[in-house]
Amino acid sequence: STLDEPVMETIMRDVRSVGSKLKVVLLPMERSVPSVRLRDWDLWGPLVVCLALAVLLSIKAPVGQASLVFAAVFCAVWLGSAVVTVNAQLLGGTISFFQSVCVLGYCVFPMTLAAVVVDLFKMLPLGAFSALVEVAVLLVAFLWSTRASAVFIGQYIIPSRRILAVFPVLFFYTFLAWLI
Repeated sequence: STLDEPVMETIMRDVRSVGSKLKVVLLPMERSVPSVRLRDWDLWGPLVVCLALAVLLSIKAPVGQASLVFAAVFCAVWLGSAVVTVNAQLLGGTISFFQSVCVLGYCVFPMTLAAVVVDLFKMLPLGAFSALVEVAVLLVAFLWSTRASAVFIGQYIIPSRRILAVFPVLFFYTFLAWLI
């Protein structure tokens, strides 16, 4: 029972849980380990990742459009996750709604890191080379996010329908990469 534990202990337990799930996304291990760690869903980690990406992109937004960019990123992450999840469930997937939204939210983390790197490269006076590095960083983050999501969601879909379940994931992360 966690009713008697101190608040700080509860917060630290949740922070460690979020950290271990981010580690699963960033450092892929054997297939069974990520599914066990990510099977216990939470929405704190995806919320923090989503807020970080929305804040990063709204800071660099044109004057007067920061709130619009923030709202667009926030809605894109949550609505995109919901659409991908509903699609997987309609294809006969056995993954729960919140479990899928959790995984898709954690898998946005490489895109958030790419947004940080892209912002850093925009500050450097590298000219055309900077644009090439930004595209390369976004491509790596896109592939990383897509693969991490596809491997996990693909475990819950019958093999003949996996491509139909993973295809919207490509669109989801493509849209996020375009926003970045």
